[in-house]
Amino acid sequence: MIEKLHRFIVITPVYEDLEASSLLFKELAAEFGSEVFVVAVDDGSVKQPLEIESLTNAGIDGVVLKLRRNEGHQRAIAIGLGYVSSHMQSDHPVVVMDSDGEDLPATIPTLLAKLNSNQTDIVVAQRKSRVETFRFKVFYAVYKRFFRLMTGSAISFGNFMALKSSAVKRLVAMHELSIHVAGAVLASKLRTSVCPLDRGPRYAGQSKMNFVGLALHGFKGLMVFAENVLVRIGIACAVISMLAIGGVIAAIVLKMIGFTTPGWFSIALGILVLIFLQTGTLALMTLMLTGVVRGGTVTTAISYQDFVMEVIETRGKPKLP
Repeated sequence: MIEKLHRFIVITPVYEDLEASSLLFKELAAEFGSEVFVVAVDDGSVKQPLEIESLTNAGIDGVVLKLRRNEGHQRAIAIGLGYVSSHMQSDHPVVVMDSDGEDLPATIPTLLAKLNSNQTDIVVAQRKSRVETFRFKVFYAVYKRFFRLMTGSAISFGNFMALKSSAVKRLVAMHELSIHVAGAVLASKLRTSVCPLDRGPRYAGQSKMNFVGLALHGFKGLMVFAENVLVRIGIACAVISMLAIGGVIAAIVLKMIGFTTPGWFSIALGILVLIFLQTGTLALMTLMLTGVVRGGTVTTAISYQDFVMEVIETRGKPKLP
């Protein structure tokens, strides 16, 4: 169990990454010893399942949550937060980090120090340097600009963050958390501070995230702000429709005063009318979808028990959630 002697809690999802996660646990033990309690979420690993020995061999207190199936990186974090929310003390800060070594344990004190402010609920890590491919950097730069255009919010951080207990309890009450953690943080309206940190190289193995998975993760971030995206699309379509109507009026005026060549008027009129009908229909559809999204929103807490097959503690026996 999470006790008073533990200064903070680390939540990390693990999927088929036993070697890297074991190295992370050893580094956490070397850096913080008994001050840290680790909640490792085994996201349905089959080839390299995470066992409690990875924590005990590192000499660190913690628990392994074995999920019934692979739920995905973001939901695994949400399940970990749900578990912690039910078991943590009121003064325990929580750190969310990946298990592959790219989130450096040595930078955790920097996050926690900034979390001490009374004006801050969450501290998120913003990367000063990245060990990434050129294609990833280009895609990420384009995505950040597209995200801001479609949602009106800027996103420049990932999963590495430190949270106060009150922030954890607020986030687990949001259904958006299991879709996209960073997006849920933005949507939560919690007071967020940015902490520039370097990104480290992987401890071992290869990343499980390919380009398609990365693109899907990016679009899930937009799903958190579905209402904003739909309204902005509807506004853009309405503006284009108005411009099309203006173009039709201009074409008629030009025809009447004789400034058109043979056949030009009918082609221009047909194209403009088609643009108006298509964009007008799309604008109406987006407004209708906005109402459906708003009416269908359900805010229920993360029920981690529904996803966890087994809970194994370093100081106890395996048990059901």
